[in-house]
Amino acid sequence: MLIELPDQFGPAIRMQANAHGVSPDGYVLEVLKRDLAAVLEGQTATVPFKTGRGILAQYGPAPSAEDIDSNRAEMFQTFDEHF
Repeated sequence: MLIELPDQFGPAIRMQANAHGVSPDGYVLEVLKRDLAAVLEGQTATVPFKTGRGILAQYGPAPSAEDIDSNRAEMFQTFDEHF
């Protein structure tokens, strides 16, 4: 397969290839493999989360700091009675 890239890509690809210690062709192949890994494994390609905040969004809003402090105080109010 032959892919024609815009001229401005050349210097950037050579610079990144140099930084990774591979040839420009090797660098482009690495980028394509990384980008297409999910498709090559038979999975649908998904966009990774930018932060961990979105992972738990399906469970609704997080408890407030006051709720957490209240629960913690309730949990540990009889803590010293067991020792």
